[in-house]
Amino acid sequence: MEYCPMSNDRNSSVPADDECVLRPVLEKWSRVQPDKIFVSEGAGRELTYRQLRDMSARTAAALHALGVRQGQNVVVWLPNGIDCLRVWFGINWLGATYVPINTAYRGRLLEHVLDNAGADLIVVHAELLPRLCEVNTATLRKAIVVGGDGLPVSGIPAALELHAQAALDAPESTLPAHLPEVHPWDTQSIVYTSGTTGASKGVMSSYAHLHAMAGREGFHMLAEDDRYMCNLPLFHVGGTIPVMGMLARGASISLVSAFSTEEFWPVVRDTQTTVVLLLGVMAGFITKRPPGPEDRDHPLRKVIIVPLAEDAPAFSRRFGVEVYTLYNMTEISTPLVSGLNPDKTGSCGQPRSGVELRVVDENDCEVPQGSVGELIVRTDRPWALNHGYYKNPEATAKAWRNGWFHTGDAFRVDADGTYFFVDRMKDAIRRRGENISSFEVEAEVAAFPAVSEVAVYAVPSEIAEDEVMCAVATVPGKELDPAELITFLVPRLAHFMIPRYVRIVESLPKTPTQKVQKHLLRNEGITADTWDREKAGVTVRRQRI
Repeated sequence: MEYCPMSNDRNSSVPADDECVLRPVLEKWSRVQPDKIFVSEGAGRELTYRQLRDMSARTAAALHALGVRQGQNVVVWLPNGIDCLRVWFGINWLGATYVPINTAYRGRLLEHVLDNAGADLIVVHAELLPRLCEVNTATLRKAIVVGGDGLPVSGIPAALELHAQAALDAPESTLPAHLPEVHPWDTQSIVYTSGTTGASKGVMSSYAHLHAMAGREGFHMLAEDDRYMCNLPLFHVGGTIPVMGMLARGASISLVSAFSTEEFWPVVRDTQTTVVLLLGVMAGFITKRPPGPEDRDHPLRKVIIVPLAEDAPAFSRRFGVEVYTLYNMTEISTPLVSGLNPDKTGSCGQPRSGVELRVVDENDCEVPQGSVGELIVRTDRPWALNHGYYKNPEATAKAWRNGWFHTGDAFRVDADGTYFFVDRMKDAIRRRGENISSFEVEAEVAAFPAVSEVAVYAVPSEIAEDEVMCAVATVPGKELDPAELITFLVPRLAHFMIPRYVRIVESLPKTPTQKVQKHLLRNEGITADTWDREKAGVTVRRQRI
């Protein structure tokens, strides 16, 4: 069954094939601008549009020889790099589905994802291969091993037929003369959510969904002459957006293995990066480094900070860049975006064109302006959001109830129509009858000069409800006195929001995409090294008016 008519009217609802479907898009740009650089890894390692097109086609031929066909899932378990990019593009060239998985997965979580994906083939880095020996590999029958010195002689899963990295390259002439057509509504990828609090869910995304996610309405600040740094993993939406967004524009990307505070500015200069997204604590790490000549000695022009926990105008002045913020998640398509240099901490901008947003209570009834509720989303174009969780109809039905996608995020809207992220619904804290946003407390704790990163979460109270606890890592070379931190917070926060417990840690537990794993901290609870302000005799009183 066709969901949209193949006619001249289709572009009014779904983008054209050569705007969003990978093979036609790459073919177009390799004709129009074959010698333009699409990807730079630094140190002179670059690929033009023509080179990437040819490499993708050869990879597709190799995968086809191994039995990959349109509509099939292929699991990709690789770190950032050209190899991951070529495999992704080769899979989509055939109309197959790219299923990247987190390189941190192992054990039960890895087993769950492999079972859910139901793939026959995995492309895996040699260093990750031994982890497959520890789990049931489900339907996997073949593995292409990337990296290392040839095929390993030990740590080999018995059930898998192994192929060396050379198996990823075959003459394009071995492809069928006419490959099946791929349409904007076909499934491009299944990207698994981080799974920090439960089993990961595979988000099904069409080509049209990813085009909308990285599109000109949301990422309005991007231009054809920009180079966008991929500093987040390609198995994460934060890594997917730069690739698809810049490919659609005929622009370019810089591809790095991971974010590094120390190497950030050298890499920006080496790769000639002009735009970057800084997620989570990244902006704070950069801001808290001592000022130096590199602050303005770079080609960077635009920085997208998510969430907006920093002073955007100050960041802009110091580094000479434009600052923006936005809101997105794997399942949706960048429904909120700011203008230049937003100055409202915690804000995510305003709705882009083509989306409808509501902030609702547990019954999906809209809450009054300024009140906190769950953000729900829908779009005016078909396929511009996810089309469900793979082989998980219960979770799909729950998320899509009443015809709107439920984000699970708590928001409020001010009188200007600006949306503010408050918290993940499950991370909200309730203390002495008051609801507390961990995000808002974290923003103020992070402003303390000695704090490098912070996580605020609930721990049980001896009386009822919750107490507020924060775990902090310090800026290298600085010490933190918890009592001084509390004194710093008193004029900045309502009395009931000020943490009772402070724990100083070397670093916070994070996923590879820099999401703090609060569930691990919550599970550890009040540890022996936790400072308790009540036991320390530090009193925080309610201000009387």
